[in-house]
Amino acid sequence: MMMQPPETRAQKNSLFNAMNRFIGAVNNMDQTVMVPSLLRDVPLEEDRGLSSLKSVEDEGDMYSYYQLLKSIRRDIEWGVRCAAADERRKEGMKITRMNSSASTSSSSSTASLSSEEEEEEDDDLQKQFQYHLTGLQGVLSKLTLQANSLTKRYNQEIGGWGH
Repeated sequence: MMMQPPETRAQKNSLFNAMNRFIGAVNNMDQTVMVPSLLRDVPLEEDRGLSSLKSVEDEGDMYSYYQLLKSIRRDIEWGVRCAAADERRKEGMKITRMNSSASTSSSSSTASLSSEEEEEEDDDLQKQFQYHLTGLQGVLSKLTLQANSLTKRYNQEIGGWGH
């Protein structure tokens, strides 16, 4: 193995590294959990790290979290699922049909943006990007903790059954 230089503070907080930490935690979880079906009906309430991230739709067991974390990893590695893309495409077709049936006179009256308006729009885009980047990094950190917590709990409770 090659020695890698220590991460600087800026690198440690990069989105790329946050994604790598999450993917690494899920890979570790996936390698540790040898029999995922044993996670069924194991409640999350005992682990604050997992239960605090529970949503209304979740079944509330460790197996559902295991599947959720693997699904998110797959989305990061391969992009958002095709089903979501198909849904957006269908929505886009509906909007296109509605727009094509509307009158086109309004499009001729739109003026081009002034350079000042373009600058404001660019500033707004940068603020939006930074806002969403910060949110994404926060979510990835929580998901990484969740994967690590599930792995630890599996080792404590379920991994000990066979020993």
